[in-house]
Amino acid sequence: MLVQLNNVGKSFNGEILISNINLKVEESEKIGLIGVNGAGKSTLLKMIYGDLSHDEGEIIKSREKTFAYLKQDSGLNLENSIKEEMLSVFNELLNVERELRELEKLMSSQEIIEDYEKLEKIMKKYSSKTDYFVMQGGYEIEAKINTILNGIGFKNFDLNIKVSKLSGGQKTKLSLAKILLNEPDLLMLDEPTNHLDLEALNWLEGYLKSYKGAVLIVSHDRYFLDSTVSVIYEIERGKSKRYTGNYSKYVSLKAEEKELHIKNYERQQEEIKRLQTFVDKNIVRATSAKAAKSKRKAIERMEKIDVPLGDLKKVNMNFEIKSKSYKEVLQFKEGIVSVGEGENKKILTEDLNFDLTRGDRVALIGPNGVGKTSLLKVLIGDLQLEHGSINWGKDVQIGYYDQEHEKLNPNNTILEEVWDDFPTMKESKIRGVLGRFLFSGEDIFKKIGDLSGGEKSRVALSKLMLIEANLLLLDEPTNHLDLQSKEVLESALKDYEGTILFISHDRYFINKIGNKVMELTKEGVKCIKGNYDDYLLEASSKK
Repeated sequence: MLVQLNNVGKSFNGEILISNINLKVEESEKIGLIGVNGAGKSTLLKMIYGDLSHDEGEIIKSREKTFAYLKQDSGLNLENSIKEEMLSVFNELLNVERELRELEKLMSSQEIIEDYEKLEKIMKKYSSKTDYFVMQGGYEIEAKINTILNGIGFKNFDLNIKVSKLSGGQKTKLSLAKILLNEPDLLMLDEPTNHLDLEALNWLEGYLKSYKGAVLIVSHDRYFLDSTVSVIYEIERGKSKRYTGNYSKYVSLKAEEKELHIKNYERQQEEIKRLQTFVDKNIVRATSAKAAKSKRKAIERMEKIDVPLGDLKKVNMNFEIKSKSYKEVLQFKEGIVSVGEGENKKILTEDLNFDLTRGDRVALIGPNGVGKTSLLKVLIGDLQLEHGSINWGKDVQIGYYDQEHEKLNPNNTILEEVWDDFPTMKESKIRGVLGRFLFSGEDIFKKIGDLSGGEKSRVALSKLMLIEANLLLLDEPTNHLDLQSKEVLESALKDYEGTILFISHDRYFINKIGNKVMELTKEGVKCIKGNYDDYLLEASSKK
């Protein structure tokens, strides 16, 4: 046993976040921790690691085992280069290596060579330290660093760049790489798939599946959970529940459990009603009062089944269109996409040729930095096309979802943010729409700048829904959404009658929504019919 939580609870400002949490991690177990945004998953990881105290219960950790926890930019020295930061994981071994070099110098000095006793003593020390260095993998340091950096997305990267020069996403990836190099007995990862492209995602899945230690993962990536974990803990309404199996197995087990609970509850209620009817009719009759009392005791002795809880409140969205576009939505010819100006100009991708036809649901994939977001910005007019032509079909109306939420005004309240875009709309209608996205009462007066990533996503989606566009350009629409909200978004997009071009690293989402996959490279685009699994089949058949 690595860690065990018994009846653990935590409150913030007098409000209970979690209570009676029971969780156990055995050696080599791969566990997924799921729940809606705000359920307390990250809080739980912080308490296990020791960054946060718990108010109730106990957390028992094995003292002999090592733990590592991935946080945003965790433990990075901004003044180090990427290479120096990775080498810092092996400081102890690198010190041993330096000692070995010093001992080698001593052994080759004439003074020591002539003193047999000193030489023998140094040679013994050298042999002992060499054995330790080899056993701890000292000669594999460089290979380990390169394997993990290449896999996580730093292939062909200048490793002499300072950490301070990296973007937020790159720092998160570097933090992940550093923790993987530590190889702890329990690896705790909070949303590790954020900022990873599909190639890095596939690599990380393979790495974790073969990882010898235990892994506890908070993730909303269903494809990732299906591939990597064999146990799911769900945090719901402050309580924890363990399910054996991956995410898909959890979904089926929970549905069966819910159905059985409802049946058993209804059956018990019918039995109670039958017994109570007998009691009510016979309790005052001398001839049957004894039997009635016996039945009443039977009701009292029953272990009552809890009333089945309804589903948690979730967002409610649908995307309608004001009018249909013509069949030909877009022709993109001989396009070159670039960013920057003058000496800083960088060509991201060229020779872009593709069409969009009404009803297409195209997943745009490709490595980070290849220009997927830039392509969408070209289509909405935020970026100039370096070369080529864009021909729009008739009656195309665009709705754009920006993963960075750059177009949201941080100084606006939620109500003002939506009202600014739809000034003629009645306040009651806007309030109604915001209520469907779980913003009610005083919530609508919160400032955009104070919102979490998930809340900003819901505001942006509410605005997108009100546009009623017939072409949706979506940049990572599932980022920051919990599993429930993702499923609602999927359902809404499946019912949508327009055309969709979307960027996503969520393979489960691509499988649900996409009917075409367009892979963007520096040389252009490659398009295949079908979803992500079809794309994989096509790719593997060409290897």
